[in-house]
Formats: sequence, C-alpha cells, structure tokens
Amino acid sequence: MADVRTWDAGGETITIRKDLRVPMRDGVELAADAYHGPGGTPRPALVALSPYGKELQALALTTPPQRRPSPMWDGCIEAGDIARVVAEDYVHVIGDLRGSGDSGGEMIGNYNAGGVPLGQDAYDFIEWVAAQPWCDGNVGMIGISYFGSMQVLAAAERPPSLKAIFVSGGHFDFYETTYHGGIMWFMPRAAREGRGGDSGIAHTDVRSRMREVYSPGELDKLVQQRLADPDVAAWPNLVHVLKYPNNRELWFDIVMNPLDGEWYEQRNPITLATNIDIPVYLQIDHGRGWTVDGTIALFDVLNGPKRLDIGPYPPMQSRPFVEEHDTMFRWYDYWLKGIENGAMDGPEVSVFVEGARERVTGSQWPPKDVEYRPLYLRPRRTLSPEPERMGAEHAAPDGFFQAPLTVTDTVEILSWSSAPFTEDTELIGTGAAHLFAEIDTDDTNFILRLWDTAPDGGRQLITTGYLKASHRELDERTTEGNPYHPHTRTIPVEPGTVEEYVLRLYPFANTFKPGHRLVAELSNNEPPADAHNALLPPDAFHLPVGRPVNHKIYRDATHPSRLVLPFTTRKAETDAPGT
Repeated sequence: MADVRTWDAGGETITIRKDLRVPMRDGVELAADAYHGPGGTPRPALVALSPYGKELQALALTTPPQRRPSPMWDGCIEAGDIARVVAEDYVHVIGDLRGSGDSGGEMIGNYNAGGVPLGQDAYDFIEWVAAQPWCDGNVGMIGISYFGSMQVLAAAERPPSLKAIFVSGGHFDFYETTYHGGIMWFMPRAAREGRGGDSGIAHTDVRSRMREVYSPGELDKLVQQRLADPDVAAWPNLVHVLKYPNNRELWFDIVMNPLDGEWYEQRNPITLATNIDIPVYLQIDHGRGWTVDGTIALFDVLNGPKRLDIGPYPPMQSRPFVEEHDTMFRWYDYWLKGIENGAMDGPEVSVFVEGARERVTGSQWPPKDVEYRPLYLRPRRTLSPEPERMGAEHAAPDGFFQAPLTVTDTVEILSWSSAPFTEDTELIGTGAAHLFAEIDTDDTNFILRLWDTAPDGGRQLITTGYLKASHRELDERTTEGNPYHPHTRTIPVEPGTVEEYVLRLYPFANTFKPGHRLVAELSNNEPPADAHNALLPPDAFHLPVGRPVNHKIYRDATHPSRLVLPFTTRKAETDAPGT
C-alpha cells in the first residue's frame, strides 16, 4: 500500500503517492512516486524514468533551479518541475529503473543490453500508470538526457497508452555519447559514478555485461590490452576502473569498448526509432554538438507527426530541470487533452541562428538550402576562400608539440582566422575539416573548435569536431561537408607520413555579423577552462593524449587543408525574430 501524503507548494496542495510498486511482466517490481492535484479526478500522466533515483528528483520541490557554475548544481535532477506539472493538471510519475533506487531486478550493461530491455519495462510501467484510478488513460513522458533517451526506448515498444513524447536534450547513438570521433568523453563517467556535479546512478544491482560474457581469465587479457593504450594508462581513474571494476561496472564496460559495434547498437534508440509512429517533439540547444547531431538523426527516421526545435546557446540547462516547460505543456495539451492550441501549426523544423539571434523554419534539416564552400588554411594563420598555390617547399607547415598533461599544464593551440566579414553571412548545417597532418607517433587526437569572434575580442563557440587519428577511416555515408567514420577498427598511423584527416563538424547555425571573424582552433587536448568550458561541469572533457606528440599541419598546393562549411543560399520558409 502506497503512502499518501500532501505537500503545500506555495498555497497549492500536492498529493504525493510515495513508494508505489509497479509490477513488470517478469515479476520484478519498480518503485515510483506520483504527484497530482487535490481530489480524485483522473488526469493525464507524464512519466519520468531513470536510474538516478526518484528521491533525488523530489528535490525539485525544495531546491531552486541552479545554473553552472553553482556548486549546488546537480546534473542528475532532470525529471522536470514537479509543482509546475501538477499546476498544469497532470500527474507527474517518477520511477526508478530496475537495478537502481528502490526498484528490484538487475541492470546489465548499456541501457540493460544483455538484460531485460528497459523499453520493455517502460511499456509495462506506462500501461500500469494508465490503468490507475488517478490517471485518465492518456500518458506522455517528461525529462531530459537519460530521461529523454528512455522516452525513445519506450515509444519504440508502442505501449497503447503512450500518446506522445517530448524529448529535450536526449542522448541517442550510445557510441557517440561517449566516444566523440573515437576520443573518450568523461561526462558519462560522472553520470555513472557521481563526480563533478553529478549524483550518478543510484546503484543497487547494476552489473557489467563484459563480466557476464567473459571468464575472469579472458577478461584479464582484454583489460591488459586496453591498458596498452598509453592514453588510458596515463589516466589514474581509468586504471582504477579497469583494475577494480566492481563499483563502476557500467563505466568499466564503456572503457572496455572503444570501438562501435553490436554492443552499442543493441539498444541504440535511433535504430529502434523507426518503430515509433506517435507524435514526437525533439528539443535541443546549440553548444553540445554530438547531442544536436543525434537529435537530427533521430528526427530523420521518425515516421509519425514530429517537430524539431534547436534552441540557443549555451546548452547547460538548470538543475532541477525547469526549461522548455511552456512548449512541452502546449504539446501535451494538444495531444493528451485534445486542446486545439495550434501546436501542430507551422513548419516541422525551427532553428535558432546564433549571431543574428533569429529563428528560421523549414520542413527539414537544414531549414535552408546550403552550398558547401571551402575556407583554406593559409600562411600567417589565416583562412581564405582561395587555395594556396605554393608547394610544400615554399609553404612551410604550421605545427605544435604537445607534451602529455602528466608533465605540463599547457595545452598548445594552433589557430587560423578569417578576415572580418563585410556583410551578414549565414551558415547552417554540418561541416568538415580536412587536415593534412604528419605526426611522429602512431596516434593522437585532433580537436577543432570554431568560434565567432567579435571586434572587441568577445567570442562564442559555434561548433566542434573530434577525431582520433587511428579512427580516420571514412565510410560510404560520407558526402561533401558531411563526413562519417565507422569507428569499427583502428588503423595506427605510420609516424612521419602525411595523412589526410577529415573531421566531422557537428551541426550548427550562425550568422557572422560585419566585423566579426571566424576563428578555428586546433589542439590535441582541451584547455581546462575558457569561454566555453567554464559553462560545463568539471568532468565534461575528453581523455587527453598520454604521450608526447609533434604535429605538422600542411597547407600547400599539394595538401589543401581546409574547412568545408554550409553557406545558406535561400531564405527559409519563415524567418522569425528570436526570443
């Protein structure tokens, strides 16, 4: 029997049904709390599911929203504004996934790959909620990041009572969630372990899939192979995870799988999303390119009514999560309550364009036609639409030496700048960076960041590109300005040879105003703090290169290093002022 209590939210009474037990088809019970207004009138329900713990989400009732760099910011409080959900006359149902919080069962591997699919649990959970006397049978979902991914996994199972979803800030391609261009990103470590501003998963029975599949002897050999990577071996936390995986089993699995393949694809929401035919609203903000990329890929495969909304920079939302609720309730009022509010009026795609600070709309991404044009790396660290005519003997390469961060605090950065723009210049889409480079080891990282730099020196990040040199192989999806890497094998670099490396530049939208410059910065590690990184949690950086590396970037007639960028060529269906 659930514990029923009330809460005074500024004069409004909230009924709280604590510690509900929700049965799954295999007999496991998941724990949940439900929040709704007074009285017994059935209401539509918004379901939030994650392994972060329902008690943590309850802090939304008592903790004012925090923004980075507040030390009180906790990245795992993402289920939404409970008081606002109740005030809009919905039931907010927050559940713990199996193997976490107060729920039973076990979670194995990435999104329970190798165990009971979490989408299957979501189906059972949603149908149980729909059958309760306090629910009118109409269910949507709520929450960002992990909660957003769960919405897609749930919708792919087609529970009859799930009428629509609203996904903000989700993570979808699970390989790209952790390995950007083959370079390990540490933010998922924080979500699992609880580091640098994240409480982490509320572990109860969360276990390594690798430890389920391999014998101890086999696994020990695989661990030694992973430790042969000097980048991994130089990072103490990773050595600790590989040697003592018991308390960090999901992170152990990710560290042990640096290549894409079946392990990641088994529960990939984008792969499963072709089965979704209910209405889907996708919202994402500029500034964290891989989530923008994944959101667009998801949008492209959906079959039902859909909307794509790309919002302004920066991407780090408040915790507890309170943004996007106005748009979300308009969506759910339309699909769950039948209110004719125009939620489906207008084009499917809306994109905020930085610089101009206006919205453009269209029927697809990108919302305007684009023409890919090159900007070539030229002498004196400049970018030019004209290629270099001199050969390598006269156009000496640019270069930098990066010592490992075990022995230096300095991150070396090469930069190239365009001339000041003389008129508004709009770019919307993906891009590519073709770098002809020579290194003196068998691997390195290439990290490229593009900035919009104002005449007064102020700047904003526009997009990023990442590539581990040994992951340079391209696949058949590659087109001009839109490269793809399969990441299914490594090809060590022969030291001293010049190779062409093609970095994928994540989707972006920016208008360069007159007097502004486009600045490209290249490094093989990330500076610990700058105008962008200061907005991120402390662990939101990539695994540094653990060896000294000399880099030479050739930019001559034979080696046309260049950016390939999406310049727009026509007006969108609608240009609307930004808000």
